[in-house]
Amino acid sequence: MPTSVQLRPRDVRGYPVPAITPWEGDEPRFALTDYARSAECARMRLCSVCNTLMPRGPVWRVVGAAESAAIGEALAAGRPYRNLAPTLEGPGHRACMLYASMVCPYLARPNARRGTTAVQPDELTAHVVRGAARGGLGAVVGFGDYEFAVTGTQVLFRFVDLVEFRPHDTAETHLDELRAELARPERERNQPR
Repeated sequence: MPTSVQLRPRDVRGYPVPAITPWEGDEPRFALTDYARSAECARMRLCSVCNTLMPRGPVWRVVGAAESAAIGEALAAGRPYRNLAPTLEGPGHRACMLYASMVCPYLARPNARRGTTAVQPDELTAHVVRGAARGGLGAVVGFGDYEFAVTGTQVLFRFVDLVEFRPHDTAETHLDELRAELARPERERNQPR
């Protein structure tokens, strides 16, 4: 676990709570995103997992089956990939996203199922349906940078300049890479390998 994640507040089971996770009283709502926290992280260039500054340069995110397939197809065809469709998922440090891909049940396994349904589904959240499986390959993906827009109800992200693509069926595939990332000196972290 990255040190910055170890320092996060914990739920009653002892699990660290990501920076953008909303709380209801003393209980985190892991499957949801806190609008204000997401906007603050975007504006201040803070990791959406650990809430610490991301240096200029690459950022990472974990993607599901559809986006992982689109990236894989573009790379296989020798075409550049650009995330043109906005997403609600914010960026983070490389180590934080490798870690998140392993500990979030939905991100980690193709047969994992969503535990909640989007409150007010729209074109960005229509796929968020209780019981829906991730399916296919997920991936930890690095991008040269991100763009964002804060609307009245959402924080929208787009990612530019693909720099790393690490697909996974089950995310424990990334365990050795996470260990290697955490072993690197701080000044060398968050660079594509």
